[in-house]
Amino acid sequence: MTELVHLEVADQVATITLDSDHNRNALSKQLVTELTTHLATAGSDAAVKAVLIRSAGTVFCSGADLSEASADGMVEGAKGMVAMQRQIATLDKPVVVELGGPVRAGGLGIVGAADIVIAGESVTFQLTEVRLGLAAAVISLSLLPRFTDRAAADLFLTARKFDAAEAAQVGLITRAVADAELQGDVARVLGDLVKGYPQGLRESKKLLNHDLVARIDALGDQVAAQSAALFGSDEAREAMTAFLSKK
Repeated sequence: MTELVHLEVADQVATITLDSDHNRNALSKQLVTELTTHLATAGSDAAVKAVLIRSAGTVFCSGADLSEASADGMVEGAKGMVAMQRQIATLDKPVVVELGGPVRAGGLGIVGAADIVIAGESVTFQLTEVRLGLAAAVISLSLLPRFTDRAAADLFLTARKFDAAEAAQVGLITRAVADAELQGDVARVLGDLVKGYPQGLRESKKLLNHDLVARIDALGDQVAAQSAALFGSDEAREAMTAFLSKK
């Protein structure tokens, strides 16, 4: 089986690269399993002070793997997405996300759970769930604490596409930078992070993510069940079948 997520450690940074080009880094069972495995490895490595999640290719993440969801349902997949967001939020090391390509639907859960997110100005975002008879249930765990109430209602209900500048404005990402400056800006952030002591980084992250982790623990089972029920509904199956037929 070809590896879909790669891990490389250098200069006190663990770089995790999503590399599933055939489905635009959709959150398949294999991709999520490999991502969480690499996060655990990075978290337990004393030589690592910070973690970077990035993507190969032109798309960061296209969301849930609808082919798997339409065939097998989303009971385990939804639980896995809850666990992944919690893992990112509770990892002892800061997690930085580099966005050089578009992010859709479930992929925004990675963005919402991360500590620092830098995006190229050409990157676009979209919460497409309502157009498939779904709701952004599982990823609401990490997204709703980031957005203002009005921004969340706008973006969840209209499913409209929005750019990196707006994503920074509404609190989804840390900042947007010129595409040509993305890697340099991320490198500077990582360079600053590795100057911190492990205890300082760990305890600061606990303070910052206390409310987010509490929210995940309180609501995780509920939204996972809601998501699984929606994916299994007749309306969503019809919408997903139509979407996959167009693809």
